[in-house]
Amino acid sequence: MLIIPAIDLKDGQCVRLKQGLMDEATVFNLDPAAQARAWVKQGARRLHLVDLNGAFAGKPKNESAIKAILAEVGDEIPVQLGGGIRDLDTIERCLDDGLSYVIIGTAAVKNPGFLHDACGAFPGHIIVGLDAKEGKVAVDGWSKMTGHDVIDLAKKYEDYGVEGIIYTDIGRDGMLSGINVDATVKLAQALRIPVIASGGLSSLDDIKALCAVEEEGVAGTIAGRAVYDGSLDFAAAQKLADELGKK
Repeated sequence: MLIIPAIDLKDGQCVRLKQGLMDEATVFNLDPAAQARAWVKQGARRLHLVDLNGAFAGKPKNESAIKAILAEVGDEIPVQLGGGIRDLDTIERCLDDGLSYVIIGTAAVKNPGFLHDACGAFPGHIIVGLDAKEGKVAVDGWSKMTGHDVIDLAKKYEDYGVEGIIYTDIGRDGMLSGINVDATVKLAQALRIPVIASGGLSSLDDIKALCAVEEEGVAGTIAGRAVYDGSLDFAAAQKLADELGKK
């Protein structure tokens, strides 16, 4: 079970949002590359970057910070990026810069042909981020709900050849209210590709609950606000996940 620290980028800084609201941003580090190094030192085996400005603008906006992170740790562990990735040229540039995976969210729902083309052009490098509430998918930075069922969409994307799904319960993200394990497992059981849980990770109890369902296809979880405000010790969480994974 991978515990994957998130580095959310806004205006070149490492921040966390509450419920996806840009004006609810808390700055945690002015130097994202230093933050990336800190996570690697604590045992991170993958990093999750989100270009928040890019997500709202529809194209990457924090490229200098992303390149600085990749220069710092990109040859040591895989780094994945989401936010504003809407065309094949952007994906190619991201992978050329040293990213291991790109995460396609809103564009996957609105333009499935693009996702299909991306999987064909860059096999093994495409992850889909599905944000949902009560089983229905949201797009555009969670500002719009769709009528799409999250499992139906995920199955379609699996057929396209995506590498995995990051599933976010948007009712819990940034609220430290606990992972929605039941919904995550339900999705993982319906797929052959790995699912990464996101939204609400808050305690070692969440880690235990996720490790208990790892065999269902839950491969990891994104760690955000909890590891920044100190309510969850990242190194302890990954150590616990490793120990439980050996049993």
